[in-house]
Amino acid sequence: QVQLVESGGGVVQAGGSLRLSCAASGRAFSTYGMGWFRQGPGKEREFVAAISRSGSNTYYADSVKGRFTISRDNAKNTVYLQMDSLKPEDTAVYYCAADRSPYHYSKYDRLREYDYWGQGTQVTVSS
Repeated sequence: QVQLVESGGGVVQAGGSLRLSCAASGRAFSTYGMGWFRQGPGKEREFVAAISRSGSNTYYADSVKGRFTISRDNAKNTVYLQMDSLKPEDTAVYYCAADRSPYHYSKYDRLREYDYWGQGTQVTVSS
């Protein structure tokens, strides 16, 4: 079992920035595709961004493209989500997820693709 712990959430003014971190346990982090999802109030959990095992490929939801950047440091067992130009609609609990499957590249935006999930970190963007 892999444990994922998100951190870095908080309250920020619209237009501001936050960087989320997700620290993973275990020795196989570099074999996992990683994703960030979020769930706003009264909404379903939705895909935000994903990154391939090596970090060479990244994927973004249209709603965050150009504003968010996902990255990973396999030596630190950590994936990051740099969030810039934040908007009130970005307010949500942000979840980190890990996918053991080699097919992550084709299913990176699907919740059910991911095997492990963190508990989430709250991001609140005020207007």
